[in-house]
Amino acid sequence: MKYLEDLFSLDEKIAVVTGAAQGNGKAISEALLKAGAKVIMVDINKKIIQTVKNLKSKKLLAYDFSCDLTEPKEIEELVDYVKEKFGKIDILINNAGVTFVHESLQYPDEDWEKTYKVNLKAPFLLSREFGKMMVMKKSGVIINITSLNAELAFPNNPAYVSFKGGLKQLSKSLALDFGKYGIRVNSIGPGYFKTAMTQKSWNSPRKRKEREKRTMLGRWGQPKDLAGIVIFLASDSSSYITGQDIYVDGGWISKGL
Repeated sequence: MKYLEDLFSLDEKIAVVTGAAQGNGKAISEALLKAGAKVIMVDINKKIIQTVKNLKSKKLLAYDFSCDLTEPKEIEELVDYVKEKFGKIDILINNAGVTFVHESLQYPDEDWEKTYKVNLKAPFLLSREFGKMMVMKKSGVIINITSLNAELAFPNNPAYVSFKGGLKQLSKSLALDFGKYGIRVNSIGPGYFKTAMTQKSWNSPRKRKEREKRTMLGRWGQPKDLAGIVIFLASDSSSYITGQDIYVDGGWISKGL
């Protein structure tokens, strides 16, 4: 057992997770915390304060930080906070995302721009700035949370599909550029997970069943289904893995008939 504990341990690691107040980001943060990391949980949602308070009550080393990822100045403030309080960063998980559904011919400019800023620009800015800190110690892990939409188009959602696809390619580009500094970059693409973002589909019996049938496992994903792959990619157990896209989708993308 000690061998496995050491292999997947995140003791003394400093991690930043965006979009951490609820859903997948909360589950990812809790997994990292239980593996031994200190986690700065970032969100614009005020729920982040209570989420962190609950985790601290379990003796987990969580810290909350309110940040609007559409504002570069607030991203700078987050980076400065991590530098001043912790002096390093080991793990960055770009999980935050937004989605706006409109018919493509009527898609509003403001929703396109916000999706771009949160889903693609912010991960780049955070990777660039935290990457500079990782270079100093010649190690680090960046995990970008994409989506099965990085591979598959869904109707009336051109911005989300475009920028999740862009985030997948950004991960590969950064893996190439950062590899010489000992920094690994990979992406995880969740399928349909039961979160606030997918609540409308979940609430529709027809859509819920349709999405279940698209998977090989016959069910929706739950946020806890991301815990294992996140710990694996964040830990030294995956020390020779970079530039990879791993889909946690119940077999959706691979399924034929």
